[in-house]
Amino acid sequence: MTGREESTSSRTDDPGAARSGPANRVAVRRVPALVTALTDARDLPDGPGRLVALERLAERADAAGDARTSVEARFALIEAYLLHGERWRLVEPVRRCRTAADHRPELLADAEAALLLRYQRYAVEALLGTPRVGLDQTRSLLDDLAHRVGADGPDASTVAELRCRIADHLGDEPTARHWYQRWAGTRPGPTGGCPGCAPARRAELLAGWGEWRAALAELREGADEPEECTDQPERALVAGLLPELRAGGPERAAAAHVRAYRRHRRERAAFGHLAAHLRFCALGGHLERGLDVLAEQLPRLDQPTDDLAAMEFAAAGALVCGLAVQAGLGGRTVHRPAYGGRPATDPDVASLGTLLLGVATELAGSFDARNGTGHHSGRMAAWLAERPLAEPVPLPADDEPVEGAGDGLGEGELVALTVDMITGALDRRGDQYLVDEGGTVVGRWGAAVIQFRRAGERGEVLHARAMAVRRLPAARRAEAYAFCNAWNRDRLLPKAYAHDLGEELVLAGDVATDLAHGVAPAQLTVLVDAAIATGVAYAEAVAALP
Repeated sequence: MTGREESTSSRTDDPGAARSGPANRVAVRRVPALVTALTDARDLPDGPGRLVALERLAERADAAGDARTSVEARFALIEAYLLHGERWRLVEPVRRCRTAADHRPELLADAEAALLLRYQRYAVEALLGTPRVGLDQTRSLLDDLAHRVGADGPDASTVAELRCRIADHLGDEPTARHWYQRWAGTRPGPTGGCPGCAPARRAELLAGWGEWRAALAELREGADEPEECTDQPERALVAGLLPELRAGGPERAAAAHVRAYRRHRRERAAFGHLAAHLRFCALGGHLERGLDVLAEQLPRLDQPTDDLAAMEFAAAGALVCGLAVQAGLGGRTVHRPAYGGRPATDPDVASLGTLLLGVATELAGSFDARNGTGHHSGRMAAWLAERPLAEPVPLPADDEPVEGAGDGLGEGELVALTVDMITGALDRRGDQYLVDEGGTVVGRWGAAVIQFRRAGERGEVLHARAMAVRRLPAARRAEAYAFCNAWNRDRLLPKAYAHDLGEELVLAGDVATDLAHGVAPAQLTVLVDAAIATGVAYAEAVAALP
């Protein structure tokens, strides 16, 4: 059991919504210079400089008695930590915001108070991902959260889930099962996270306790009530990989692995799922495939999303290497790129397995030292002792269309553009998206939100619009225009422009392709790939503006 929370990196929500100001807040003292400094800090590019600026600004606001600016800076800091996968740093800013709001409730509007509760949940969950968070301070935050939501409130199940997962993380299975009974069969409240991912979280727990068929039943029940979740169905597919394999469904596990890995191979936030993919390859007898996955994903171990994911990836990779050596594949080399002061190397499989074992062992020891148990060391040792469960079955091809994605068309057959063809191209890429009532397909790729729609009198034009997640203040209008002009002069795609919302500027780009004579699925895939690649490049250039 991993105790892992749902990913947030693929949401398509308005990135500015979390910091919108309340309309009903009682007036509080503000220091104009600090308010201006906060605007400037928010406008800095994502990175360490922005974090430092927000941290210093919050301390300056504390010293000046500007409680509102202090809270706003820490909210922005929390958002930045979440964006960069640093949940372990949430505890202190959440605690400071909570103290300020308790002392002066007028500081927060209702929506901000609800958001702070969700941030408090994130801070509690940080314990599961890293040993750098104290056990006592996490329990204190959780007890405080339980008091605030009440025993019978809509978020009572959220508290039960957190107590269950923390007990499981500590190796206290009886207590975890006690709280699981209070959590099972419930829907998350306002603070409880994505309802679509709750069945996967429960299935991970059940699988960790060896209840394979119960885990699969939980996933089936969740599939009966689909949620609009951008992490699904891939998260559920990964949660079912090993239960399917152990319950005698290697073909279903193989199909689930290939489909989910099409997406997870590229998403930074999906790093925590890679251990399950590697363990499937090891225990399903797909050792060549496992080595391919390991070689492709090894660079991500240098910048993992959290310590738990790094530990599990390293242990699963060590298992793949150990079984590969036994199968006579130990002479294969795997390239490990340079990182920091470490030079590039090409260790053989046996040496790489030893290296990964050391990483997993060290991290498990760190968790156990913080927790006062030997649970994670024992869990990783159990993983490394596992052996293949069944004879390998054929894996679907990586580029094989998913069910319903290709409409039965030949790759070179020209047909009229349809929304199903657009979604089919994204399905073949393994991307996640939503389709609104008007037939516009929307997804998020890193720093860009991209929309695909059919335009023209007969829907014969493929129109792709990329919007940078980062927005600029209206005061930088001239600079935004200059940036767009320079982009349009130096780049072919996308056509760049600035959209004025009043207080903010959205920097967007368009690509339109006339397909009046039809389009083949293979051609459409090329067009979609190009629109995403150029849209992401544009959004990253916006994010890098000073």
